[in-house]
Amino acid sequence: MSDSLYSSSKRKHGRSQLALLFSLPLVTVSSFSYAGATPGDPPTQTPVQLSAQESDPNNMGWMQGFPPAPDKRVKAGDGSFFTFPALRYSVSHMRQFMPTVEVSRGIGSPEPLPQNLDAAIAELQFTPWNSQQPMSFADSLHKNYTDGILIMHKGEVVYENYFGALAKDKKHAAMSVTKSFTGTLAAILVAEGRLDPSKKVGEYVPELKDSAFGDATVRQVMDMTTGLKYSESYADPNAEVWEYSAAGNPLPKAADYTGPVGYFEYLMQVKKQGEHGDAFGYKTINSDALGWVISRVTGKSVADLLSDKIWRRIGMEQDAYYQVDELGVPFAGGGLSAGLRDMARLGELIRNQGQWLGEQIIPAAAVKDIQQGGDPANFAKAGYDKLTGWSYRNMWWVTHNDNGAFAARGVHGQTIYIDPTAEMVLVRFASHPVAANGANDPSSLPAYQAVADYLIKTTHD
Repeated sequence: MSDSLYSSSKRKHGRSQLALLFSLPLVTVSSFSYAGATPGDPPTQTPVQLSAQESDPNNMGWMQGFPPAPDKRVKAGDGSFFTFPALRYSVSHMRQFMPTVEVSRGIGSPEPLPQNLDAAIAELQFTPWNSQQPMSFADSLHKNYTDGILIMHKGEVVYENYFGALAKDKKHAAMSVTKSFTGTLAAILVAEGRLDPSKKVGEYVPELKDSAFGDATVRQVMDMTTGLKYSESYADPNAEVWEYSAAGNPLPKAADYTGPVGYFEYLMQVKKQGEHGDAFGYKTINSDALGWVISRVTGKSVADLLSDKIWRRIGMEQDAYYQVDELGVPFAGGGLSAGLRDMARLGELIRNQGQWLGEQIIPAAAVKDIQQGGDPANFAKAGYDKLTGWSYRNMWWVTHNDNGAFAARGVHGQTIYIDPTAEMVLVRFASHPVAANGANDPSSLPAYQAVADYLIKTTHD
């Protein structure tokens, strides 16, 4: 990246590019915004010009050849790697563009996923929100620029499909689904008695004692009910998110850069605004603060702890990886990339109350704590009018619907959707041109419900 990207004379242009870089905090912070970046912002969605089929990265020829043709190159330095349609290639090749650290699966054999494929799922019909025209499940995948989708029912794979640059043996950026992994690690430590959610963050990380996080409880950070002077409004050129992004940028900084270096150093200067515990507020810096607490308690990075607690223990097929800042700190708020089948294994582990092949991998109490959700009234204050009745707990989104469904969610369409009543785990990787899930939810959430209804019916028939 050139120094001009950070120069004051080109700062406005630089900020538009920064939203595409720096371990991707700016494309992960607003997973649930339905009106631009954060509630209350004006719409900022870019009109979609190419369909999923037209923007298929294989058909477009991204990065093909040695070297690729100049008009087919995807670059990190100028931010083009994360602009549509190039992002449809980059989400499956993040390690090609950014420094990373491994989440090791160890050296054991992968645990097979039993299959019982059901062709009828593709033809299931549902009606998207704000529409009177039915749509098939298969058509919804193209509508939402799906790169890969896998559905498990009672521990068996009943549907699996891949598109674009993704394949069974490839990895894909999980975006803010990463937050749910961070929250799960914290919930595990709480259940093990190693982390006290009622303690102040400053007690675990003294470096944060004088920041806004210092007098917040660990629970308030886990549930994102902290009062922070921190805006993730992309429409505001003075929003704190830009400084946060600059701090997390793993690429060389300009010679005149004087801001914080790395995620941890940025967190130390966050100021308080409002009262902790008053309302839910979706802010990525909570995830990185929680990652720091986790690392201080365990003496391990979130990448190594995820490997030790889960990745090495349930027969994952592939190593995963985190993007890191220039100090090698994993981006706990959105930097994970993993294989789709391994995401399904994680979802199935959670669905089964932390058990895997008869062994208790995650304490059942940790999973129950996730499922119970947070306070919907507290959540409602954040203004997510399309998610009425939902809540947020341990960095998971809890629907509180009749089936007790809950989900990990990330921008551009990433999800792990768990429906306990349907005994279903649905995982999806996608590269929708619009980051906010409001662009794909109208034809995603009702599709998930249609599959759940079908699986329940087939079980009872």
